[in-house]
Amino acid sequence: MTALLEKAIDRVSVLPAKKQNAIAHLLLAEMDAEAKWDKSFKSSQAELAKLAGDALSEHRKGKTRAMDLSHAL
Repeated sequence: MTALLEKAIDRVSVLPAKKQNAIAHLLLAEMDAEAKWDKSFKSSQAELAKLAGDALSEHRKGKTRAMDLSHAL
């Protein structure tokens, strides 16, 4: 365990049980979300590489144009 995580756990351990559980739920949800994203990206690498190759091919053939971002946001 890292020193920073140990420090965080020490601080959380003195909180009331309700707050400890709320923080635990947040940590677990974040870890689950991160695992989901990792799995999603790993399973789509071949498709993403193909799409990137297609986009580069179209750009090299002059089939793309620059986006006007002056009105963005």
